[in-house]
Amino acid sequence: MLYRYILAGFLGTAAAETLWDGRFDADTASALKSWSWSNQAGAYQYYIHGSGDVTDYVNVAADFKNPADSASKQGAKISIDKTSQWNGGGMLRTELIPQTDKGINKGTQYYHFSMMHKGENAPNKAHEHQVCFFESHFTEMKFGGSSGNKLEWFANSQSQWSVDFAAGVWHNIAYEIDFDGGKVSYYHSTGAEELKKVAGPVSVSASSNGADWHLGVLRLDGNDDATLEDWFFSGVYIEDTLTTAVGSGAASGAASKAVDTAAADTEEASSSAAVATTAAPVTSTAAAAATPTTLATVAKSSAAAVATPTASAAAASDSSDNDAETRKNLQKLYDIAVEWLKSMN
Repeated sequence: MLYRYILAGFLGTAAAETLWDGRFDADTASALKSWSWSNQAGAYQYYIHGSGDVTDYVNVAADFKNPADSASKQGAKISIDKTSQWNGGGMLRTELIPQTDKGINKGTQYYHFSMMHKGENAPNKAHEHQVCFFESHFTEMKFGGSSGNKLEWFANSQSQWSVDFAAGVWHNIAYEIDFDGGKVSYYHSTGAEELKKVAGPVSVSASSNGADWHLGVLRLDGNDDATLEDWFFSGVYIEDTLTTAVGSGAASGAASKAVDTAAADTEEASSSAAVATTAAPVTSTAAAAATPTTLATVAKSSAAAVATPTASAAAASDSSDNDAETRKNLQKLYDIAVEWLKSMN
């Protein structure tokens, strides 16, 4: 019907915002090489890694991304080996942290990423790996150790969902995090398939300072069997409205979903389907829970970590305020349009 197209026009602009875009491109490698606390370049903080060169631990290339991810120009290969011990912790670690002043730790946010491994330099399933986790570990992926060859989603220190982590299969993932309500849900698909909710919501203590989500890998027992492991990541971004399509960016997929929802409300029809698969609860290891995982204390004590706001930062803040005001005004127009269309039926 005509109203679907009218609503799409409003929603395509106003429905969603990408709060932080961590999709990899040609500039990522140079930004990581130049990053320091006094030169915080690019989309990521890069300080959790071993003693080698950047390319020993992080490489970006078009061949490293999910082929279905049309919104990403490149993907990342994140590696750990015997040199990957960081800060004397005895574990193998290579991790990237979003660098942004946006409110990615407030309200309801969707943390997107895709991950895969190959047969060559495959992860060692004898050891527990914590992947794409927060500092407090309220939501994270795990592989190895008690998880065996399963890729598992943990929330509130318990396994909520699992799948075989076969080589060459891209797993598309989104954490739906309600920071204010203390809940998290899990969306998953493989390859080019659209994301579907498969677990949650789970009640958690969803605490974050906005700079403690770790994209990458932490392997416990790093001193044993410390052979090279390669992990591949693609399609990394955070948005405030769920996009289910892989590689579509934030606005188009969210707008499509919102149009369908609004249309259903207008026609006084509703439809819902939820598919949830859960595994038997598995308590997370005490060692993992007790492991400090960021350089927060070091950063706080370092003068270099405290940067004076620049003109560009102020401009970015003004731009963000303007964007928010624009979305607010467009939402008002959308609400008016919905009421008018209802009166026409």
